[in-house]
Formats: sequence, C-alpha cells, structure tokens
Amino acid sequence: MSERLKSVDIFSTRKPKIIGKRREYSVMLLLTEMEGEPHLILEKRASTLKSQPGDICLPGGGIEPLESPLEAAVRETMEELCISREEIEVIGPMDYFLSPYGQTMYPFVAKTNRTKFQPSADEVERLIFVPLSFFEEHTPLIYEIDLTAKLGEDFPYHLIENGKDYPFRRATNKQYFYKFGDVVIWGFTAQIVKSFIDILKEDESHAEF
Repeated sequence: MSERLKSVDIFSTRKPKIIGKRREYSVMLLLTEMEGEPHLILEKRASTLKSQPGDICLPGGGIEPLESPLEAAVRETMEELCISREEIEVIGPMDYFLSPYGQTMYPFVAKTNRTKFQPSADEVERLIFVPLSFFEEHTPLIYEIDLTAKLGEDFPYHLIENGKDYPFRRATNKQYFYKFGDVVIWGFTAQIVKSFIDILKEDESHAEF
C-alpha cells in the first residue's frame, strides 16, 4: 500500500464536523421562578452595541478558542447578568441550530434562584421575564423568507448540465414572531424558544400515556 493511500487512515479517528467555516455561538435558556411560575429570562440588547442593538435575545455570545459551547454559554450569562457560576444550575443542552447564514447556535437550559439582577449596562438595556405559559399558550406569527439563490448572468451555466434550465432547488427559512406586551421576540431567539417549547409539549403529551 502506498504512503499516500495510508494517509487516509486519519479518518479512522477523526471527529466529523460540518463542512465549511461557520461562526459558533452559545446561548442560555435561563429559567427562574416568579410568583410560583417558571419565567424565561430575555435581554433587550444595549442600543450602543454594533451588532443587533435593541434586539431581544437570550444571554449568550461567541464561543472563544479552546472553549466548549457550554463554557461559553455560562461565561456569557455570568458576564451579561453579573451573576456567579454558583447561581447557574445547568440542566442540559437543547438541540443546536444551524442558520442559513453560516452560524451555529448551541442553546443550553439552566435554572437560577435569582429574580433580581443588575445586568451589565454595556451589553444589556433591560431584562424581560416571560412566563413559560405565555409561549405554551400563544402560537407565533410565521413568515417564510425565500432563500433561493438569485444567479447573475456571469454564473458559469455552461459548466452544468442543462445550463440555465437546470432545476435549482427552492429554499425557504421560517421566521417566528412572538409579541409579549410591547416586546417582539423574533429571529434566532424565537426559533430556539419555539423549539424549546415544542420539546416540553412533546414530553408532556408522552407523559399522558
């Protein structure tokens, strides 16, 4: 066997990953009990931030080199809410989310006994506490975005079978919108929250049998 052929043996121990370079983020679905009911803690991002100022989001941010997704979620939650590690009880991971825009989101579920916070003013304008029952009882507005590629005249049609008549696939992405009072929760945050609620509802329906 040639040395070149032997070199493919690296795949016997290699851990697979997604093809292509993606930006990786972690977020925390942090729950606290208020008035006898679990509430999800959301943030209104500071208007001074360069990225998504004023948007409603979950605590979280980019994953740093050599940092695990969970470590990033915990670190960002501590920094943004100004709380200690001991005040965060991690329950476990949610399903992760691959956006069509080259981002990977790793959500985690956690609890805290804190109900009062003094979040970092540099990152957070204010906190929003939403009862889980709100998400369970309200269906979000759904809007479908067309992601189908719009190819220019310089696209090398001559290199593919059927050229301009090639049956390119149509792609769409669903955007969810929750309106809680004067707060609109949408984008990746709404997508992750909806998935979280769907899992809870599915578990409850199984428990009935």
